[in-house]
Amino acid sequence: MGIGIKIPKKKKPVRRVSNKGGEPNYEGAADLTGEQYGRLRTSAMDFYRMEFKPSDFKLWVLAYCKESTKWKDKVDVLKKLPDHEFRSSLGGSCRMATKGFPDFHEGYAKHWLGLAGTMGEIKPTSDFINKYLKELEVKADEVVSDLKEKAEIEAKKEKKKPTIQERIYAQACLMSEEIDIWLDSWCETQEKFDKKGMDIGKHLRKVGCTQAHARKIKDFYIGEIEELDNVVNFPSKAQLAKMNEYDQETYQQYKEAYSCYSTKALKIKLEAFRNLMGSLEVVVETAKATRKPRKRIINKEKLVAKLKYAKQDDKFNLASINPQEIIYASELWVFNVKTRKIGRYLAQNLDPMRQGREGSGLSVKGTTIIGFNEEKSIQKTIRKPEEKLPEIKGAGTRKLNKFLDEINAVDIKLNGRINPDTVLLKVVQ
Repeated sequence: MGIGIKIPKKKKPVRRVSNKGGEPNYEGAADLTGEQYGRLRTSAMDFYRMEFKPSDFKLWVLAYCKESTKWKDKVDVLKKLPDHEFRSSLGGSCRMATKGFPDFHEGYAKHWLGLAGTMGEIKPTSDFINKYLKELEVKADEVVSDLKEKAEIEAKKEKKKPTIQERIYAQACLMSEEIDIWLDSWCETQEKFDKKGMDIGKHLRKVGCTQAHARKIKDFYIGEIEELDNVVNFPSKAQLAKMNEYDQETYQQYKEAYSCYSTKALKIKLEAFRNLMGSLEVVVETAKATRKPRKRIINKEKLVAKLKYAKQDDKFNLASINPQEIIYASELWVFNVKTRKIGRYLAQNLDPMRQGREGSGLSVKGTTIIGFNEEKSIQKTIRKPEEKLPEIKGAGTRKLNKFLDEINAVDIKLNGRINPDTVLLKVVQ
């Protein structure tokens, strides 16, 4: 008989459950007895030490300094220090101070003197904070001094010629300065903030924003937009329960970070961001539509040379396609920004093989669309175009076939004429 060997089971590691959402409440702390105050202070410091990390302590210290007349001028210097320089005792004390915890409690000071084995007297928390901030200031000055020396050494070296991407980035920063000033004014007005108070399209044209600049500028704001969207569209309890611990914590941190603002104010700012992104997208789409093809297509260029249409519209954040795409297309979607009419031109003779055969599909003559089915090509007045028009861009054949049927308005036959108020939305080849 074989001898059975019992293999011990590997123990699962014990993981500490995060309790970041259980921060103590300091309301009424000044009215506590000395003993109660001492317990609250000790438990709070333990909570911050166990649940948070040096990067959090640094943020709390900087937040305290911004509100302090003595230290607000040192914030930029203290920022230079690495996270590990900020200990939990200092970070926790600063956090408690900004949350309204009393700087000094006379009852606790007397209680301390009555305890066995205690030494010295209780002093205001601000004395402790100031002491360690002075030490950090000295270290920060040393860091700044080292950085200046390095900068001087680098300046003496031959200056490296910036790359094209570096130039675009620098130009994009300058172009977005006025946009930043406008968005920052939201903090002062919040619910009264005018989300359309800046003509972003006009500003972008004024500063000469190209599609390359527009892509860079979009990257500047995408992170904050995602945060705002997570807060405004905060998941339900059931949705949170299905998430892992990390995602749950992330959402709770977003909620806490924006808790000082009303939902209405956050929605207004999010809408302002969306208007900005829409205007930037117009720049990108317009560049695509007007970009000259690598291979010169003389016939198509001549056909659309006299066509007058709206290249872009800032009111509805629309950009026209390249009109050369109309030639040989099976259908064309247009929108008149003045009359709010959306129309669909259907070709009389289709080209199923899409070989661009003469006489098939749609075409252009002067300022008029030709080759369309006069009976089936119709237009309708659309309500709330800012909500319905974005659906056209990514719609497939099935959705396009039903789009006009779902609009409750009278059918009007199209006459083929295109004018400067007409945006060329989409073609189907």
